[in-house]
Amino acid sequence: MKIRHFGVEIWMNRYETKCEWNLAETCVESLTVAELLEMAGKTNTILSELLPLKLTYGAIEGSERLRGLVAGLYAQQAIENVTITHGAIGANALVHETLVEPGDRVVSVVPTYQQHYSIPESYGADLQILKLSEETNFLPDLDKLKQLATPGTKLIAMTNPNNPTGSLMDRAYLEKVVEIARACGAWLLCDEVYRGTDQDGEGMTASIADLYEKGISTGSMSKSYSLAGLRLGWIVAPAELIHAISIHRDYNTISVGMLDDHFAAIALENRDKVLARSKDITRTNLAILSDWVDGEPLISWVKPKSGTIALLKYDLPISSEEFCVRLLEKTGVMLTPGSAMDMEGYLRIGYANNEHILREGLKRLSQFLAAEQAAAA
Repeated sequence: MKIRHFGVEIWMNRYETKCEWNLAETCVESLTVAELLEMAGKTNTILSELLPLKLTYGAIEGSERLRGLVAGLYAQQAIENVTITHGAIGANALVHETLVEPGDRVVSVVPTYQQHYSIPESYGADLQILKLSEETNFLPDLDKLKQLATPGTKLIAMTNPNNPTGSLMDRAYLEKVVEIARACGAWLLCDEVYRGTDQDGEGMTASIADLYEKGISTGSMSKSYSLAGLRLGWIVAPAELIHAISIHRDYNTISVGMLDDHFAAIALENRDKVLARSKDITRTNLAILSDWVDGEPLISWVKPKSGTIALLKYDLPISSEEFCVRLLEKTGVMLTPGSAMDMEGYLRIGYANNEHILREGLKRLSQFLAAEQAAAA
């Protein structure tokens, strides 16, 4: 099986450990173990929980404790609707592997996380791309989606909140997408790793798993929950699909680590505190970024409504990769080029890292833009 190079991951692997000011980070600033334990009130008791643990494979599909907590993130889900995976990247891969066969019609959007179009394409699917645009605030054009989602379509794949634009389909919009999926009989996969970071209200968007009988939600501890180092995610879906996924899961997962499972459960038992911290960081930092964009004549955007990242359009006569390489070499600031997401002419910026890193990175980015503008003139 041949598959395209994973643009974003190759870029991150190449430069993430070499930059001084990381504005390519997509997670809410990661928690330390000490910070998590302090939130949970377990600083002085954690060893009594961990030392008796025998490090076996543990519960194959995830502990009942953790699966129950994940189910509790949704309005209408139970333990049997949940399986635990190696991050959302493992969750997404398992869904595509289970559902997609050669010739199946799969509709995906661009930009999105590349898994959702490169994996089905590698399986020989009849891949149809719905290009998101600024004209619709990077939301799917529903008329175009109807045209692509013909009868018999196997799968529609999206991210919500969107990666990399931060656009957000609210409940009403999702229900319209569900009508389209139901009309053609398609499964509807929604990668919801940024769920819980909405800029307005309580911050938690409705999940596709609660809105559609063939809805599939994938999530993880990495982004909104600030615990990427656990490498733990999940699939929430109808029980019959979870069973089908488990057949494939046996071949590539067995189980997640018992310590990862344990710490994820601690975090979700204290999710109100974890998400309150995430909302404070994302809302504070997006306001900083918004003020910066307002003052930069070479930069425009559709302001995100959720998530931790934004897509910036720049007005300079260089490719996005050349822009990012020059920026890194001259200032130590790392962004992600739009070309890594099939969106040339744009830059992806992560704004949920440490506030000091964001402010200093933006200051250096402004200096770089001014120098490039002067050189181009």
